[in-house]
Amino acid sequence: MFELPRYSAPDFHAEPFCNAPDVTTRPADNGTVPIDFYATTIYPEYFKINGEWKLIRESRMDACVVIRNNEPFAVEMRNIRQGDMVVCGRCDDGTNGVFVHTDGFTDPQQITDESGTFAFRTGKSRETSASRDYDKLCDLLRYEKEHGNILWVMGPACVFDYDSRNAMRFLIENGYCDCLFAGNALATHDLEASVFNTALGQDIYTKKNMYNGHYNHLHTINLVRKSGSVADFVKEHEIHSGVMAALVDGNIPFVLAGSIRDDGPLPDVIHSVYDAQDTMRNHIRKATTVISLATQLHSIATGNMTPAYHIDSDNTIRPVYFYNVDVSEFAVNKLIDRGSLSVCGFVTNIQDFLVTVARNLGERK
Repeated sequence: MFELPRYSAPDFHAEPFCNAPDVTTRPADNGTVPIDFYATTIYPEYFKINGEWKLIRESRMDACVVIRNNEPFAVEMRNIRQGDMVVCGRCDDGTNGVFVHTDGFTDPQQITDESGTFAFRTGKSRETSASRDYDKLCDLLRYEKEHGNILWVMGPACVFDYDSRNAMRFLIENGYCDCLFAGNALATHDLEASVFNTALGQDIYTKKNMYNGHYNHLHTINLVRKSGSVADFVKEHEIHSGVMAALVDGNIPFVLAGSIRDDGPLPDVIHSVYDAQDTMRNHIRKATTVISLATQLHSIATGNMTPAYHIDSDNTIRPVYFYNVDVSEFAVNKLIDRGSLSVCGFVTNIQDFLVTVARNLGERK
């Protein structure tokens, strides 16, 4: 049974906190921030304001901190306005009114045996055993289904296969998805599979290339554009299979972020990268578990906007779990290197991953 780790807050009655000065702020000027601006991390961060240490509630990596009404807010540099009071200083040990709390969720069970310094397979590779990781993930998802918010970040490879596509639909229909991030390709090829049973013209079950199949994704995009939206297309054409139809049927939000290589694109695709980022961040604020699958750029983008903690409505501080899954060791370890205490990587075929997770959750609901 999964048990959420308890958060240990700093003792602000002890040194250096009790005698630390208030945080230093200076006004932004003409669309720029002060030269010694402070940049946020993924960890819980406290700022001393009018003698009181306050935790920033909705953080993200690489943002500035603006003090408004005696509260700290993480704000992207592009959203800073002239006159905003920006936190300054690069010291984060509490001595200048800023403290980064990196070990608030430290679990004694995770402390390794230090009797020897040599060990095999300490990183993530194709040889890494994943049995325990699957068990922990499935226990977590059962917990999050009732108590959290599960965000999936998916590349098009997730819907190129008949079984993985059905597995993801199962997860959506059974409450294991609260939001999905993707690009034009995932939605296009999923809907192509619903209409033509192909992805990029290849049969999703037999892998046979179909005659004129390279038209199928373009034909699908055209049909969806005629309908006006993915939701209208699913309803008008009575689509009953696949990921996008499951999202529509379950009224589950999705964000399709555009790219320069998109065909079409589908009418739901957000063309502006900044609008897409803002929309994604609105959903990330609610996420307590993120699972990114076979999409390096979307995974890193989401990771950069995801803090390592979440503050629930009852002010409980809990960790945010982040899983990164890819057949490429580089893609998996790239996100792990962002420094999060909660990223877990799977180096595996994406179809195998989805089928395994769905099977395990289906066996023990």
